Amino acid sequence: MPTRGEGEVSERFLIIAADKISASGLDPLTSDDRFEVVFTHDWDEDRFNEALARAHGLIVRSATQVTRELLERAPNLRVVGRAGVGVDNIDIEAATERGIPVMNAPAGNTVSAAELTMALILATARKVAAADRSIREGRWERSRFAGTELRGKTLALMGAGRIGGEVARRAQGFGMRTIAYDPYLTEERAAEIGLERVGFETALARADVLTLHVPLTPQTEGMIGAEELARMKPSAFLINVARGGVVDEGALARALCEGVIAGAALDVFAHEPLEDESPLRHAPNLVLTPHLGASTAEAQELVAEEIAEGVHDALLFGDLSRALNAPAIGGEALRRLRPLLVLARAIGRIAGALVQGGLRSVSVRLAGSEDDALKPVSAKVLEGLLGDIVGRDQVNYVNASHLARARRIGVTTGSGPERPGYNDFLDVMVRAERGSVRVAGALLGDHQHPRLVRIDDYALSVRPEGCILVLRNRDVPGVIGRVGTLLGEHGLNIAEYHQARVNAGGDALAVVRVDGHVPPALLEELRALDDIHSAHAVRVD
Repeated sequence: MPTRGEGEVSERFLIIAADKISASGLDPLTSDDRFEVVFTHDWDEDRFNEALARAHGLIVRSATQVTRELLERAPNLRVVGRAGVGVDNIDIEAATERGIPVMNAPAGNTVSAAELTMALILATARKVAAADRSIREGRWERSRFAGTELRGKTLALMGAGRIGGEVARRAQGFGMRTIAYDPYLTEERAAEIGLERVGFETALARADVLTLHVPLTPQTEGMIGAEELARMKPSAFLINVARGGVVDEGALARALCEGVIAGAALDVFAHEPLEDESPLRHAPNLVLTPHLGASTAEAQELVAEEIAEGVHDALLFGDLSRALNAPAIGGEALRRLRPLLVLARAIGRIAGALVQGGLRSVSVRLAGSEDDALKPVSAKVLEGLLGDIVGRDQVNYVNASHLARARRIGVTTGSGPERPGYNDFLDVMVRAERGSVRVAGALLGDHQHPRLVRIDDYALSVRPEGCILVLRNRDVPGVIGRVGTLLGEHGLNIAEYHQARVNAGGDALAVVRVDGHVPPALLEELRALDDIHSAHAVRVD
């Protein structure tokens, strides 16, 4: 594709707007005579398929399922755009296999989601839905619906990104104190928003209102369950306009029935539409809405405009900076660099699991490889590093650098000194508010065998795949045996166990590759062992 400044593009692109999408929001496309936009939401299947066979771009909301079969009927398709955040209705793997970038519009619904959060806070605190239902049923029960003022109460945010920050600003306008648990929130950003940073347990304990603003990742799935609800005040409210799987819905229903917390409001659910047999349907003091976070005229206009601009620039200029899946390189270069890219992402994920606090800077040094490798390798490091911050389905090595800049993370790259015995050596230093970590890896043999070779001062050699445990422990007899026994009790087989030390009898570092998934309960048991200083688990592939 041509780049900006290379003259006019003679080709005319056909874009399908498959769902009910704001026509005025698509103005970046409809006002450019190089594009033909057709709105197909009321077309029959034959007519739609005829257009699909010729289409260069496809824009959808949530109704159209972009399946592998649909993509096979679109031989000319070059980009798929989702006018919204979630891409669950798009087979990204199939799109990637066909070389089709998939884009979304994550910013356009920010204000709408924040305002819905405030609406649900108010509706819950003042029992609006229950009072409305009561009066429609012929009753007049003023004393039953005594509510709670927000003034002077504490709002605790779980996650303080775009939407969380907007919610905080609005809550402050109601006179609320605002605190936040977000491991990736820097002190500077917290001060800018007017937030007090606190730990997870503190946020639960202090919250009068707890709102969730986190992506659904292996780390956040079920993060609010029975134990967490029990740590909240009996007078507290829980609000979720983020992702359904973040809350254990059965545990929440029981907590509301038993009066563990005073109320809740949910706009998102683990399974949508909400199942008929869901216990949430009969839970008291619970407001339910059908995923309305982006359902405002303004948000639909903004997400349409955002995705239209992305599709426009992708087709005209090859700009894939908003893509969730598209590779920045391809063909022979991609095949040649694949082992190094696998290593880079694994190093990023491990570094992200080991650092604490808001990320400040990342340094990437690469030795022994071609000059054209540094940029994609650095982006792969950032993809791994940011995956559990923004959600692994929201970051790849095309948009990782952009996301790092947006979060004010300083990124430096360069060539490193060649290392004897290694063909390619990748050295990554990540600095955060509470410390730093250095993780290095190398390719062995014929450039096809990636290995982790160093964490901080500890030399090692471990294949970067599957689930990896990183333990810091005292270098004393019996530690390896106790760790192995505990893993065996949880049914986890050890694929590799590498113990490294700098000095005998001091501290040591163990990197353990296991078959299967390490549950949070096992990590807590490992951390409770007398000679273990810390334990982290990360799935690197």
